[in-house]
Amino acid sequence: MQHQPSTSANLKISTFERNLSWWVLACIAVGITLGQLAPHLFQAIANIQLAQVNLPVAVLIWLMIIPMLLKIDLTKMQEVKQHSSGFMITLAINWLVKPFSMALLAGLFIHHWFAPYLPSAMIDSYIAGLILLAAAPCTAMVFVWSNLCNGDAKFTLSQVAVNDLIMLFAFAPLVALLLGVAEIQVPWATLGLSVMLFIVVPMLISQIWRYFLKEDAIKATLAKLQPLSLAALLLTLVLLFAFQGQQIIAQPMIILLLAVPILIQVYFNAGLAYWLNKKFKVAHCVAGPSALIGASNFFELAVATAIALFGFNSGAALATVVGVLIEVPVMLSIVAIVNKSRHWYEIT
Repeated sequence: MQHQPSTSANLKISTFERNLSWWVLACIAVGITLGQLAPHLFQAIANIQLAQVNLPVAVLIWLMIIPMLLKIDLTKMQEVKQHSSGFMITLAINWLVKPFSMALLAGLFIHHWFAPYLPSAMIDSYIAGLILLAAAPCTAMVFVWSNLCNGDAKFTLSQVAVNDLIMLFAFAPLVALLLGVAEIQVPWATLGLSVMLFIVVPMLISQIWRYFLKEDAIKATLAKLQPLSLAALLLTLVLLFAFQGQQIIAQPMIILLLAVPILIQVYFNAGLAYWLNKKFKVAHCVAGPSALIGASNFFELAVATAIALFGFNSGAALATVVGVLIEVPVMLSIVAIVNKSRHWYEIT
């Protein structure tokens, strides 16, 4: 996730953020309940679309993403040169390892090993959702994770900024490639519109807004927007689970099964990034954020794109929401590993 050096160093994870998984569980319960009580209402909401993109969700996603993007200062791109080894390792993990490892794991677990326990009509959709989840690096919470492991704020900012720029050009082709390999039809127009709506436009809005704000005003604005951003995330989850309720009630083990490849992929990529940074003798204050950025996912974009491409009640949308469910506890565990292994890491 994205912050300035001046603000990142002072970040403290809030009680709300630390308990985000519990809030997500509450949203699951509320969404499922409301979906059962008022199915026609939520179906009507799902039908408010433009080129297969749900407009109410688009507004909620903007409310989530724009405050995060407002934290990025694109003028700090030159900071990259100070940590070139860690930077290149993170880029390689994010764009050459993570999406493809997830595609492999999704194929093995969902298409083969777990297939007898999943609805056959949803198999391809689940795989698509897992691929979407891994195809874009996280652009928001990684600043919190970086702060918790005493990571270098300038490195984190530069890495996130570059990842966002790469995402503008690489996200759609990468997703299309992996979905094509998985023999899933790619609606190019909708995918392109999703990238435009959920990356390009929010980035432009945030950077134009940032341009007209002073340094102190940015911090005050972010403080005001943060509750709105979190509320938008939770409301989006309520809507998602309102449409997934019948499927979840019918097969509650689905969430657990989808979590398995996500967990393996996250720990694998974090461990690989951390180990490579040690081998290349990168400072621990860079290795920590590198592992966290390499492991985390831009679940806001994944959820939005899954909804746009496959619909609210799709397996893809559910798979991306599972990523939201486990994001906080998993990343906190990686932070703990990074902090506790500092002595091992710094042994030459």
